Amino acid sequence: MKYAVLITVLSLVAIPQFSMAESSPTLERIKQTGVVRIGFRENEPPMSYLDSDNKPIGYSIDLCTRIVNEIKNTLKKPDISIEYVPVNSGNRFEAIVDDKIDILCGSTTKTLSRAELVDFTQLTLVTGASLLSLKPTGIESISDLQGKKVAVVKDTTTIAQLNKALKESVIDAEVIPVDSASAGMKALIAGEVDAFSSDQVVLIGLAIAHKDEGEFSIADAVFSFEPFALAVKRGDSDFRLIADRALSRLNRNGQIIPIYAKWFGKFSKQV
Repeated sequence: MKYAVLITVLSLVAIPQFSMAESSPTLERIKQTGVVRIGFRENEPPMSYLDSDNKPIGYSIDLCTRIVNEIKNTLKKPDISIEYVPVNSGNRFEAIVDDKIDILCGSTTKTLSRAELVDFTQLTLVTGASLLSLKPTGIESISDLQGKKVAVVKDTTTIAQLNKALKESVIDAEVIPVDSASAGMKALIAGEVDAFSSDQVVLIGLAIAHKDEGEFSIADAVFSFEPFALAVKRGDSDFRLIADRALSRLNRNGQIIPIYAKWFGKFSKQV
């Protein structure tokens, strides 16, 4: 019997040990190409947007940069580079499914329906949907939207939550779907709509980024719960583990605090 046990043990030792990269299609592709493809939204400050030099910046971009550093350490390839791929509200998840990006870094709400398409990392931020308007309109809450026009980005959780909130409050308002946050801002400034609805933290970022930030009003109350996370390819648990490990390190060692302060210190003072 002891010989049978010994043979079994030796057999187990002889089993080849596959590396994390070999078991992850995303990591294997990164290992072969030396490139991590980051999908991002171009006009969702302070989460992800383009600066004056057209360089992607923002809270989510900083988190994804740290994740890329974790990938470098895991693969032992310090020369890995980043390719930034612009996406929008309509094609961002398709970009992951179709293997056009490796990770989605922006203002993405983690939901069960979306989890049928992609996997999510641990949460990166919790916010809620709110309303942005020009100060003279006096819009402070859902109840002020009676007979008004409200812009909201299509293919987002906000549009569903806005319609739900209007229905529950028995408010008759016209919801105007737009292609992007910048389109919503343009419609608001042009007077084509009375308010623009999005995640509160994004609304604050948009208002501050505007040259006349003082002309805007942001409702204090939120009418939804929006847990943000980064999205990755569904079923690639080893790649998701690397992303989660990087986020866990940031939270555990306190390095998330200066990142948060960098992007939300100014914004939080405006709420």
